[in-house]
Amino acid sequence: MARTLLLDLDGTLVDTVPDLAAALNRLMASRDLPPFGYAETAGMVGDGVARLVEKAFAARGRTPDATAIAVFSADYATHAAVESRLYPGVETTLMSLTDEGWRLAVCTNKPEGAARSLLEALGLARFMAAVGGGDSFPVRKPDPAHMTATLLAAGGVAERAVMAGDHANDVVAARGAGLPCIFAAWGYGPESMAEGAAAVARNVVEMAEIARRLVP
Repeated sequence: MARTLLLDLDGTLVDTVPDLAAALNRLMASRDLPPFGYAETAGMVGDGVARLVEKAFAARGRTPDATAIAVFSADYATHAAVESRLYPGVETTLMSLTDEGWRLAVCTNKPEGAARSLLEALGLARFMAAVGGGDSFPVRKPDPAHMTATLLAAGGVAERAVMAGDHANDVVAARGAGLPCIFAAWGYGPESMAEGAAAVARNVVEMAEIARRLVP
């Protein structure tokens, strides 16, 4: 059975905050609310689109109006790959793992359509055996069933799989699904979120090296 590496997307493979912040700030401007900077936006990423919008409005002392989430989603979907960039070493590392026979899959709380569009725009779609988005299944991270369903879609098994991500949701979901988790320290989550992870990686190349050791 081939080895499988499940990967978070935002903050693990791609720095998506520039485009998330731009779409969020267009939404804020349309509601006469102050904008957010990079760090503020990064701190709100990881729980999906609805929670991002809810957190943003809460930070401004408001609750989202009835159309806010839909407006943000539609805007972001068409501007998801304007300024978003791969983290250093992502493409070459994924190519190497694929050449070694690994199955790769994305498990993200981002809507599946936006995730696929982003992966395609940045040249990563060709590496992925499956994409499990935040709306692909009835549940999403930190529910381990999200990870289990993505793993199944990729044709992998838990005994030969590992997860990598930059958020506590990744660690919790992986443990619940019976997978070791590599915490991506270069991403958006503070390192305190790494509690319970099998290892902490400082960059994408190190992540792959750890994955090879965890699933020999």
